[in-house]
Amino acid sequence: MMTEQGQVLSALLEGKFICQVSDEMSWRFLKANDNAAQLEPHLNLLNRTLSTTAEGDVFFASYLTIGEAERKILIQQFQETTSYLVPLVEWLLLVQQANESDMPVTMGNAIRLNELLTTIEDTPAYTEQLEKISRYKMFGSASVSADGQLKQVFKRLCDLGYLIKPNPDKQIYLATGRVEHLYEMIRFIDETEALSLAEQADAAIQQGSLI
Repeated sequence: MMTEQGQVLSALLEGKFICQVSDEMSWRFLKANDNAAQLEPHLNLLNRTLSTTAEGDVFFASYLTIGEAERKILIQQFQETTSYLVPLVEWLLLVQQANESDMPVTMGNAIRLNELLTTIEDTPAYTEQLEKISRYKMFGSASVSADGQLKQVFKRLCDLGYLIKPNPDKQIYLATGRVEHLYEMIRFIDETEALSLAEQADAAIQQGSLI
């Protein structure tokens, strides 16, 4: 049976973002005592290091040193993430508007699919927004109903790690720490908007902990 340390190490090497919402047990392990420091040598053997978001509450593995092979992988990851930005930002804005909230969706926020669907169906502008969002390649919905479109969007967001569904019997979703990482990426791109995509990717790689 794999130890707790082994489970955390495996999750990090799989590219998962560990936070209190997505994996509380692993998150508490990394937060406790010097567990993170003890994990570091094992990551280093595989050219990885433990990184966190700015607030220090989301853990993920990044490359320790970057050679040509690692650079190619990171540039591809950066370009993939940037291709998702527009659909993700539009979805975040739709949820914020539909909830009549002044605050954006953040880690730990609960999103009730049925309540959101009711609001969207009652507001033609939101229905149009949802249809547009669901048609993006990232979500790929072919449904003609708002219900089908929204469920496909939520399914993909769960697949990508932005949301989790703690109880399979309830249509309640929680935003994970992956959302916080997304916000850091958006801030970085905003700060480097004068640069080309390739230059932004190189700058992000030099920053180290961003991707």
